[in-house]
Amino acid sequence: MDDLTTTTGIVALAAAATAVVALVLAAVLAVQLRRVRAAQRVVLGNGEPRDLVEHAAELGHAFEALRAYVEESALRLDNRLGTAEERLDAAIAYRGVLRYDAYNEMSGRQSASIALLDATRSGIVLSSIHHRDQARLYAKQVREGEAEFELSPEEEEAVRLALAGEVQEAPRGV
Repeated sequence: MDDLTTTTGIVALAAAATAVVALVLAAVLAVQLRRVRAAQRVVLGNGEPRDLVEHAAELGHAFEALRAYVEESALRLDNRLGTAEERLDAAIAYRGVLRYDAYNEMSGRQSASIALLDATRSGIVLSSIHHRDQARLYAKQVREGEAEFELSPEEEEAVRLALAGEVQEAPRGV
């Protein structure tokens, strides 16, 4: 009898075929395992071997700490921004200068009124009145657009110029 037609031969052929399939399957699994290990090295790094679940837990804790740090930093920045905005509101936001000849002496426009106001239209108006042999300086406080003392027409014009954002010289004779 032929060895391939006997029960022993058939069992041997089946075992050989199973061995070939197992060998091919082992090769495919080995290639897939290499890919998985390469992907793990990307995630875990090339350092000491460690558990993927433990690494994921460490990453979760690190992200929580980072989130807390970012929230704290954002809160500090909001506080600093609020302080900066308060300071900016108190800074000079409007300024106006009006030069004029206070005594019509034809000596040039040596007198000037300067309005320096913040965002709330509060600040000061300074007037320097020049005469031939003397100069006088006047300061008047302005709060929310209202002067502490009555403003001269030149001082009112300096405030108007400040709020309009203009700088101008008064015509001769004013």
